[in-house]
Amino acid sequence: MKRLIQYGLMFANLFEVSSPALVERYNRALEHLTGKRTKLDNFHIDLSGFSPEIGDELGDMEYLNPGGCNRQIILLSTQQKGAPLLEMKFSTTQNIIRDFINANEAQLFTLTARDAVAGELQNSVFSVPEPQRLLDIRSVTVEADTTTGIVRDAAKLDTLIARFRDEPDAWWDDVLVAQMIGLALSTGDVTRAPVTFKTPSFRQDDFWTAHHGGLYVFRSVGSPAVLANVPFEASGIDVHDLANRNGVANFLQVNGLTQPIVEGRGEAAAGILREKMEHLAIDALGRAGQLPKSIDDRSLRRAMQASGADLPPSVHALGAMLAWAEGRGDWPRIDSANPAYFHTLRAAPGPLRDLTNMLLAELAPQDFRQLHICHKPLFYDRYRASPEPLKAWVAERLAKDYAADRAGVWKHLYASDVAAPMPQVVLKKAARAKGPWG
Repeated sequence: MKRLIQYGLMFANLFEVSSPALVERYNRALEHLTGKRTKLDNFHIDLSGFSPEIGDELGDMEYLNPGGCNRQIILLSTQQKGAPLLEMKFSTTQNIIRDFINANEAQLFTLTARDAVAGELQNSVFSVPEPQRLLDIRSVTVEADTTTGIVRDAAKLDTLIARFRDEPDAWWDDVLVAQMIGLALSTGDVTRAPVTFKTPSFRQDDFWTAHHGGLYVFRSVGSPAVLANVPFEASGIDVHDLANRNGVANFLQVNGLTQPIVEGRGEAAAGILREKMEHLAIDALGRAGQLPKSIDDRSLRRAMQASGADLPPSVHALGAMLAWAEGRGDWPRIDSANPAYFHTLRAAPGPLRDLTNMLLAELAPQDFRQLHICHKPLFYDRYRASPEPLKAWVAERLAKDYAADRAGVWKHLYASDVAAPMPQVVLKKAARAKGPWG
């Protein structure tokens, strides 16, 4: 995985914790949540406060997510909202934490100036021993406070202030006044600067989870269903096997969740198809041990020409579509029985766009760039199991064609009904950034 780290394709944009004050605040929060402390004096944390270095130190990559169901969080700074989420178990977790930080940025900025904010994303279930339990999850509540309980104390102070204002003899209640003064010493003036969090609860109708082989729950669509790698019986909702391509394709079409990745001729459309063909060819050649040592476009074209007959049918199907896009052939019929079918789709605009793109990436994992953009857990699993030459090609191509302009590539592939031109970028060999494990 070192190549991915060096190119900023893994562990990029983590928040560095290096000052003694921040390390101590993190340790207080860690001990508050788990009863453990770290001996490291320099480490990096993700959006939720998880540190891969501390996970390595403790021998537990789920030290903030026991059971993978109710993720715990440690916030040292509002700057964490720019960090990625590592070791993801639910697709909604990242947006929930970011939305919580954005909705409470002013309060969190004030609180984290003095202490860490620690908490938990609480589902309505505590464990998921059977896949059916996942369907009981309907909302997620963010419960958070400083390690010294300022938010809790502020709520108590609010209650006491209300009593003081409403009760006619409160002026003479020395105990009440003393309690208010004692709490105000830690919370400050809550009447002028309230210490409460907004939008602590979030709906969880549609999500992906890594549990039970990986499955997708779609409940807000016209024909709700669960799409699972390991199908199971469930009451009140259909469960489709992800291996049933025709059933999955019908579900996506009936609910209007997808659209063709190219809908007209032109260079932008042809560019998308050409890139996908190359990604599929790299994946196939790499797994067959036929990738050239030189990582460049000319060497790849020669390898594709030499091994043309051995390339998978999906490459040839996309080649026929490319010929149409360039005006060199007729429109090819590609249905769900064709291995290229899911490579020709992207999510339709709407609130389920990202979840649908994640599903499509899993259905067409040979396109490693799409997999890296839309389904990082599966990308890392496939990359980890790949031959070394394929790892080198994948890392180099992602660094050149994606990492150099992430926003431009995303817009090129997914942001519009009309294909946008591929951004022209020049890969610069930057000095290696300081990151996890140096």
